[in-house]
This record gives sequence, structure tokens and C-alpha cells, in this order.
Amino acid sequence: MKKTFEEILAETVAALKAGKVILYPTDTVWGIGCDATNAEAVARIYEIKKRPDSKSLVLLAANLDQVARYIRQIPDMAIDLVEVNDAPMTIIYPGADANLLAPNVIAEDGTVGIRIPMMEFCQKVCQKLGHPIVSTSANVSGEPAAKVYAEIVPEIRDAVDYIVEPSLENGSTGKASQIIKVGLDGEIKIIRQ
Repeated sequence: MKKTFEEILAETVAALKAGKVILYPTDTVWGIGCDATNAEAVARIYEIKKRPDSKSLVLLAANLDQVARYIRQIPDMAIDLVEVNDAPMTIIYPGADANLLAPNVIAEDGTVGIRIPMMEFCQKVCQKLGHPIVSTSANVSGEPAAKVYAEIVPEIRDAVDYIVEPSLENGSTGKASQIIKVGLDGEIKIIRQ
């Protein structure tokens, strides 16, 4: 019998709370994720992706209120960008709170990239979990990102603990988000269009 949206959501949140690494559809491409406050789970994602941990990871948050709990001060420009945004956009915020987030999701300069997804499933996962989740593309570092479940290589599928029902992927754009770095003084740097 096919699981309901609510059942899939509950299973996903339970897996994250248990420290597991998940494979899930986002509003952009398929992602590998975990609880962004669990350093051990984050370390496993770096291993699975064969990615140096000096390269930071993007997080997903339910909304701007959730972002505000993990960033010491949200620049006004970032609030403006979120409010007018109509496409997947990751903002790199200054002043990530290292006491609340896993230290291995924070870049060396103290910043962290967070996206508020435009997909109900991802928003609800972050809401029910109570904090952000890691969202890095479901591929080995350097390989193409998986736009759809069928493109995810067995090596990645076999390495995770839980796979979200692939039928939820129809909210994905198949394109990586734009990345914008915002400073406290309103300065903006476009990292990826």
C-alpha cells in the first residue's frame, strides 16, 4: 500500500532525529541530508560524497524565523532577498552560531549557506524536526548532480540510511539554486547564478 504524505514525513523526521543520513528530493535536485546539528551525521555525508570537509554544505530551513535562530544577526538585505525571491536561492549568512549548528556545516569564515525551500515536503521536514537539515546534491563530489531519483548512482543509494519516497520528486526544478553571499553592511556577492 502506498504511503501517505504524512507517513513519509513522519518516517523522514524520525530518521533524522535518530541521526541517520537520508536521500530526498528537494526543490532543486536530489539531496543527501541529515540533521544540521548532528556533527557525526554531517561527517558521514562528507564521507559518502568523498568531499573534503573544508568545503561547506548548504542547509535547508523551514522559514526565516528558523534561519534567525542559527544566525547571530540576519542582514536586512537577506530579508529583502527572501521576501522577493521566486526561484530557489541559497543565501550565505555571516555569523553562524557554532553552539547550535554542527561545526562541520560552518565555513572557516563563520558563514553558512541556507535555503528556504520552495517545496512543502522540505519545509515541513525542517518544521517538524525543529531545525535545519543538510542539503547537498546526491552525487559523489565532482560528478553531475542527480536531477531525478533514477540518476542517483547505486553507490550513493547504498550509502544512506533512509530514502524518501521518489514519487515526491515532482516539485524539483532539476537545477541547482543560485547562491548569494550577504554581508552585514548590505554587500552582496553572487557566487552562482
